[in-house]
Amino acid sequence: MKKTLLATTIWLFIFCHGLSEAGQVILAIQSIRVTPYEEAVEGFKSVCHSEVKRIVLSELVDGDVLKKVNRLKPDLILAIGVGALSKLKGVKDIPIVYLMVMNPRSILSGEENITGVSMNIPQEKQLLVFSNALPDIKRIGLLYDPYRSSHLVNMALNASKKIGVTLIAKETHSPMDVPSLIEDMKGKIDAYWMLPDIKVITPETVEFLLLFSVENKTPLLTFSGKYVESGALMSIGIDAFDIGSQAGEMAKKILSGMEVTSIQQAYARKLIILINFRTARKLGVTIDEEVVRNARIIN
Repeated sequence: MKKTLLATTIWLFIFCHGLSEAGQVILAIQSIRVTPYEEAVEGFKSVCHSEVKRIVLSELVDGDVLKKVNRLKPDLILAIGVGALSKLKGVKDIPIVYLMVMNPRSILSGEENITGVSMNIPQEKQLLVFSNALPDIKRIGLLYDPYRSSHLVNMALNASKKIGVTLIAKETHSPMDVPSLIEDMKGKIDAYWMLPDIKVITPETVEFLLLFSVENKTPLLTFSGKYVESGALMSIGIDAFDIGSQAGEMAKKILSGMEVTSIQQAYARKLIILINFRTARKLGVTIDEEVVRNARIIN
């Protein structure tokens, strides 16, 4: 009799918990409909099984997403992309979890109802991979906008001291200054590190950097696989599905009653390394075999 009662109690708990989770509504608001965002949503759903309603900002007719939020009154908002987070940062009475956002610190200002997963990968982790892949590299150049990326550069400078490489970091306030600043680094750096900084990265500056890399046998290290496909040597990027899973874990905690302020904003935890072997041959560089085993390769 006691065993039957215990089994019934456990079943009722599981059943009621399932009903509670299923009855909670999450409003996912994403900037645009692109593959990485779709993968992130799938990762989120794989962990958090509440009902998810979606709004894509680029497809909105009236464009007033806040009206839709007020009408739907979701239990939690999932902000996907920098555009979505920027639109929603004024919402104060609903928990918000963001993902697929680069440099969220440039958008947020201490909001207590917002947490999430940044697309940024810790600078120390990136530098360690670069250093392991190319142990002969001792001087790495980079350009950055101090308004947008100074905190990233400060973390990179601290990490470089631990790892034993020298960072030659220069400020820029306009993409037009990039070519001359890069030229000034000629002969002074062993590799160039592209940061995700819109004041530095434009189609024109990327083309210049790729040309500089080949002409000066200087490896180009970047944050996105698309630049490796274009000729950069190596990228360290994020796994969108796993970022979605991270955000899903946060959302579950919040929906179970945990305070948003107790859930620390996180970096992407899973790396995807991409290496262009065609570029490696052009530059005459050899990449550590262990790093190659854990990377995706373009031949």
